[in-house]
Amino acid sequence: MLPQLDLRLLSYFVAVAEELHFGRAAARLHIAQPSLSVQIRKLEHTLGAVLLLRSSRHVELTPAGQVLLEESRRMLADAERIVALTRDAAHGSSARKLVVGFQANAAAELTPQILGAFQAQFPGVQVQMQSFDFTDPHVGLADGSSDVAFVRPPLLMQDWLGLETLFVEPRVLVVSTSSPLAGQPHISVEQVTNEFFVARKAPEEWRNFWLATESRLGEPVRLGAEVSTVDECFEAILSERGVAFSQSSTQRFYGRPGLAFVPVTDIPPTSLSIAWRTDVDSQPVRDFIDTARAVASLRTVPHAWAPTG
Repeated sequence: MLPQLDLRLLSYFVAVAEELHFGRAAARLHIAQPSLSVQIRKLEHTLGAVLLLRSSRHVELTPAGQVLLEESRRMLADAERIVALTRDAAHGSSARKLVVGFQANAAAELTPQILGAFQAQFPGVQVQMQSFDFTDPHVGLADGSSDVAFVRPPLLMQDWLGLETLFVEPRVLVVSTSSPLAGQPHISVEQVTNEFFVARKAPEEWRNFWLATESRLGEPVRLGAEVSTVDECFEAILSERGVAFSQSSTQRFYGRPGLAFVPVTDIPPTSLSIAWRTDVDSQPVRDFIDTARAVASLRTVPHAWAPTG
């Protein structure tokens, strides 16, 4: 008899497999770390397979774990779609719905232009904007919570992930106005390596990008706080628990008294991309991508530039 798979346990496993860190996965799931460890061992016992290799400093997927990760993502996405379709049928919904995932300021000034152009051309599609926190750089695509999303690479590439860059913009350092750095016309990473930083609760590659670890010449990051949202990040900065790198457009959408935004001279810029699942056949998604592409080719975002290559 085949073992019964618990979707909740699979979602726990996916979080650990993506984070490769039990502490961050537990924070992402809002459960205690010991409880998460017990649930993962329960899943391994149910399947009769070791899914993760653990040490005091390292978590690694086994070949069986890699297979389960890929298949679990598909199963969880299918479950989300089944629930959505069933609810739509129960409520007699005839309108097509498109869930657009985003974080922070989405596609900056392009967001209302893309939405307006899409709704004008496809009035029969109901667009729902869904916000996601830093713990999910794939912005709902991995588990089917969103149909299409505005994302900020680098992302852990998946065989189902489609990406197209809409624009590129510089990163800035966000500091409290009481900081000596606030009055600088610009700064370099070398000038701030001794500062405490506000880190994003996110998978390692994405977290490290926003901490600019590759530009620190081996200097370790000093952590002052860990946060899940932009608002939490700025509250930590205002409380002088640290500073943080962010996209330059943040200033126009989240500027508030007590914060200063300082240009950074020596870190790579950040790109804003439209993302979707290549394994899902959806005409509204294709239409939304085409609309975003067209708007981005005709409109500009202040201080940003079009992708090259």
